Amino acid sequence: MKISNLVLLTSIAAVGFINASAQTPDEIINKWTAAMGGKDKLATIKTIYTEDELSIMNNPAPHKSYLVNGKGFKSETDFNGQLIIDCYTVDSGWSINPFTGMITATNMPASQVKVGQLQLDPAGPLYNYAAKGIKIELLGKENVNEAASYKLKLTTSAGVEINYFIDSVTYYIVKEVTKMNADGHDIEITKLNSDFRKTSDGFVMPFTQELSYPGLALTITCKKVEFNKEIDPGIFEKPKK
Repeated sequence: MKISNLVLLTSIAAVGFINASAQTPDEIINKWTAAMGGKDKLATIKTIYTEDELSIMNNPAPHKSYLVNGKGFKSETDFNGQLIIDCYTVDSGWSINPFTGMITATNMPASQVKVGQLQLDPAGPLYNYAAKGIKIELLGKENVNEAASYKLKLTTSAGVEINYFIDSVTYYIVKEVTKMNADGHDIEITKLNSDFRKTSDGFVMPFTQELSYPGLALTITCKKVEFNKEIDPGIFEKPKK
């Protein structure tokens, strides 16, 4: 009887510990928000401008990006003297890529636009997610670079699915897996985030990102970032020629 009671008490204590240490998606997201600078701080972001160094298959390429909250996102990559542009607005997306024969601005497929439009939100989809019609599921934990990370499945109102892996110690997003359809094929885009730093403005962001697309891998190293600088929304307009 004494042994049975001891086993029972041990089991109850173990269950209590598991329940005490378990976290809900909202608790995890709240800790992520605090790690990024806090809800009030994230709410102040109006624009973000970056200058980066891209490494595409070990080839360096200067890169710039422009973001105006809720209006537009534009990236420019100078690769071997050719300018590659991707641009998203609330209504559409267009691109210029001489390496794929698009020497003039070309409309993007709707599936690509839905994913790209997530970049119009500078604080990210997790911030105030419920108000945006986004659904969140906690899928347990997985190790990312030997760090135990919470796995959150996010589904946007437009049907875009993203898995976020949030470090259980720092609460930084260390990995993102976005699922999308391109030309009738389901593909995954994986992003690994590292070298998190707090900027002089008090925002926290990864200064290194490793992206993996089907058949392509690239690394983005941030060299300069400016929050809330003046950016002309006219840069997002699709060129007529």
